Amino acid sequence: MNIRFVLNILGRVLIILGLFMCTNFIWVAVYNEATFWGHFYSCIITLLGGMGLYIGSSVNLKPSLGLRESYLTVTFAWVVISAFSALPYMFTQSIQGYENAFFESVSGLTTTGASILNDIEAVPKSVLYWRSLTHWIGGMGIIVLVVAILPMLRVGGYNLFKSEATGISYEKLTPRTASTAKRLWGIYVGLTFIQVVFLMLGDMNFFDSLCHSFGTIATGGFSPKNDSIAGYSPYIQYVIMAFMMLAGINFTLHYFTIKGKFKKVTGNDELKTYLSIIIVTGVIIAVVLIRNLDIGIEEAFRNAFFQVVSIVTSTGYITDDYLLWPTQGWIMIFLLFFVGASVGSTGGGIKVIRLVVAFKSFYVNFRRLLHPNSVIVLRVNGEVVDDEKVSNILGFIVLYFMTALLGTVVMIFLNVDAVTAMASVISSMGAVGPAFGEVGPTSNFFMIPDGGKYILSFLMILGRLELTTVFVLFTLDFWKD
Repeated sequence: MNIRFVLNILGRVLIILGLFMCTNFIWVAVYNEATFWGHFYSCIITLLGGMGLYIGSSVNLKPSLGLRESYLTVTFAWVVISAFSALPYMFTQSIQGYENAFFESVSGLTTTGASILNDIEAVPKSVLYWRSLTHWIGGMGIIVLVVAILPMLRVGGYNLFKSEATGISYEKLTPRTASTAKRLWGIYVGLTFIQVVFLMLGDMNFFDSLCHSFGTIATGGFSPKNDSIAGYSPYIQYVIMAFMMLAGINFTLHYFTIKGKFKKVTGNDELKTYLSIIIVTGVIIAVVLIRNLDIGIEEAFRNAFFQVVSIVTSTGYITDDYLLWPTQGWIMIFLLFFVGASVGSTGGGIKVIRLVVAFKSFYVNFRRLLHPNSVIVLRVNGEVVDDEKVSNILGFIVLYFMTALLGTVVMIFLNVDAVTAMASVISSMGAVGPAFGEVGPTSNFFMIPDGGKYILSFLMILGRLELTTVFVLFTLDFWKD
């Protein structure tokens, strides 16, 4: 295994992370904050750590990257950047205790949006900016960014790309992996910029617009406000709702839309299912709210659809406490925790396409039982999905629920009540953020035991890398020559 090249890439990742940290100084200056030295130490340590790894591994470097090195690089990159991203919280004394800072860091980078902060608005603006920026860095993926800007990673770059990019597969928009990564990041930046403009048109200041756009397009959910989006106007809520929906769509479909390939968009089975889930669930919950609560039709539909879109896309912004809804409403919200956004989006969860394949597989098997002599195939987007892929998808779903069950048991042994344990685990794996029990939409994760915070942090990374990229490192075959 080419460990030297793995370390070399990790060094480059830390250098890029350190450069992102340097942008914190802009807000230190704008708001005249006393956090300069905290950010300075964070930047210096991160940059020096990255340069040390890069320079130390550059001697006799052989730039070759196989599949095993890719899995190792991606997994360790996420652990390393999470560890270093916690430094601004520590050195500015915004968060006490490394376990809390690490949890907030992992939650940001994996776009989970679960927080341990009790009073968000008391935190310095430069730290709140960094907190939201970690969403934006992790949303599209820092490895995807590295592949886009470093030509040397043409060798094995696609393996890295596949190991970090979410979903069953990432369709290559061009023959060159680096070009694909650049186009995806271009769309990502473009959507962020457009949302900032729309939010500012609604009288949201630039700082809040930028932070909320980072959290929306990355489907993260960190807000610089204690009440998330609840205190903003209906216009702001509709804008954020619309961009959450866009962020939950496969980014290749955005590219096809720009290129005018509308048939590929309108004929996409996952997109149709994704939109159907949002529309049907939103309408049902809105009707439940209208019939049971003393609110207007517009407010009921806005609250219902905002929470539905936020949970489906695993963003985690809130405008209403769904735990106070009638039982039918919050149960439907709970079921959405297992859906997730689209493959190739910044959203988390199981992913809509896997559920589409699973249900189609059940239907095909029933038909085969009724017509044993017929040749019946499973198709998605007009293309045949072979039995091996179907088996892998069903296996992933089973592994997902088994991991969630094991995580819940571990959290219960750490003296977390059963509801909170299950909710926090499912939320962490699906990168949702707010959950149920003691970690509901108006609460936070501060009360989780220190050991539990590290467990949930691991589950966040595990869910962000879609289980197998991490789990494969724990197999004996991975380490055999």
